[in-house]
Parts: sequence; C-alpha cells; structure tokens
Amino acid sequence: MGRIIKELSNGSIVEFDSGSFDDWCVYLTRPNQARFAPTDVQYFSELNELGSSYSHSKIYQDFVKIYEVTSAKINSSTLELITTISNEYGSHASTIDEWFTVIYGGMIAEENKSFAILKKRIKRLGMHQVLIDGINPSTAAHFSRGKKWRELDVICREKGF
Repeated sequence: MGRIIKELSNGSIVEFDSGSFDDWCVYLTRPNQARFAPTDVQYFSELNELGSSYSHSKIYQDFVKIYEVTSAKINSSTLELITTISNEYGSHASTIDEWFTVIYGGMIAEENKSFAILKKRIKRLGMHQVLIDGINPSTAAHFSRGKKWRELDVICREKGF
C-alpha cells in the first residue's frame, strides 16, 4: 500500500511504495495511466528542457529552495513551497509541480536509506551537473555509479554543498 506524498492539481499522484531495494521507491500515477517509478534521467531531461524556456539557473535555484528544507519526512510546508514555486512557471506549472514533487520524494528516500552517506546531496549533484554544468541528463544520472562516496563528497564540496 502506497504512502501518498502529494496529490497534484492535474490529478497525478506521487507516492512512496515498495521497490526493488526498499520501501522508499517514488511512484508517479498520472490520470488514466499506469503507475511508474520515474528515473533520474526522466526528470533531469524534462527539467533540462524546461530550462531552455525559463533558464537553467532559475530551475536550479528553485530546486535548491526545496533541497534546503528537505528532511527525512514529508513536510506539508515543503509541499506548499513546491506548489508556490511551480505557480511561477505559467503554463508549465503542473509539470514543474510534478517533477519537483518527484525529486522531493527522491530526496526524502535518500535521507532514509540506511547506508547512504551522501543522502540528498546525490540528487543535488545530478541537478547541478545537468542545469549548471550542462552535462547530458543520462550521463549525470549514472555519474555516481561505481564511485566511492568520498570521491563524490569531494565533488559536492567543490560545488559548494
């Protein structure tokens, strides 16, 4: 049984449920579509594309506002912040709300992983690589694979987080 993170104004639902590794898999269910677990590549790509219209820097700065208040638990004020931020994106508000809520769920999941050392910083690294460094979303999504946490920690610190 899923634990709802947020019901979006477009009728989509973002929730946690059991996945391959733990009970912190983020799922997205859009109206009249099957539930699926969005990948980093998907939301990095979508937000990168929207960055062409709104500026990559704006999307990253808005993401950081959410990142800064994310903890290991779902917080209603953070969900409200996501909606408030999303409303600044005009006709793309529901898309931004959807993907920022998915990433928010992903950061909560990282904060709850037993052996994760970098926690939510790993999501910020990917977002920074795509939106600020201009790295391909697929490359950024797979960047940390096979790397030691200490190596990734150094990279994060060099980027200021």
